[in-house]
Amino acid sequence: MNYTSVKVAKFIKRPNRFIAHVIVDNHEEIVHVKNTGRCKELLLEGAVVVLERAKNTERKTKYSIVAVYKGDALINIDSQIPNMVVYHGIKEGKIKDFHDVTTLSKETVYGNSRFDLYFETKEQKGFIEVKGVTLENEGIAMFPDAPTQRGRKHIYEMIKAVEEGYAGFIFFLIQMKKVNYFTPYEIRDPEFAKALKHASEKGVTILAYDSIVYEDEITIGSPVEVRL
Repeated sequence: MNYTSVKVAKFIKRPNRFIAHVIVDNHEEIVHVKNTGRCKELLLEGAVVVLERAKNTERKTKYSIVAVYKGDALINIDSQIPNMVVYHGIKEGKIKDFHDVTTLSKETVYGNSRFDLYFETKEQKGFIEVKGVTLENEGIAMFPDAPTQRGRKHIYEMIKAVEEGYAGFIFFLIQMKKVNYFTPYEIRDPEFAKALKHASEKGVTILAYDSIVYEDEITIGSPVEVRL
């Protein structure tokens, strides 16, 4: 996935979940943050961030933050992009866990949930729920960075789908490179971690892949070990 117009800036502060103040082109600008998560480990004063210019010229904010440098590592924080990265990764045959997919569609309703992707092969039909991962500590990628009741709901709905004969996948897209493994962030949300382990025991497949990230692009990377 490509960003058509990007610019580097310096982060100042984030007064709420939706906006931040940055220095760009030598002046302070209020910008949109494309991630409502905490991101407190990333959005630190003085951090170098990547901005995408808004296509809508009438929008209140001209730019959105889509990525942050953590030292030399670039981390994409755009919460709208993981679904597209996984979708195209499957379409292009870059995700080894999905072969001979004949049907692939987005945003499919099942029960009381709306799963990110629905797929079919000659042998099976199934759902994929995609979670973007931006939290990393000493090479360990973790999710969530804040308690997520919605995330737990998706897991239990996926268990139900598997019990009814569908294939079920929880797919963690780590929006960076150079991580050693993925694990649920049990300290931050013990109920999510418990639900994810339960899902694995019930036949839901838990996957994690990293990403190849540039300032103006993010694509699917390689499989990452999952530790539950």
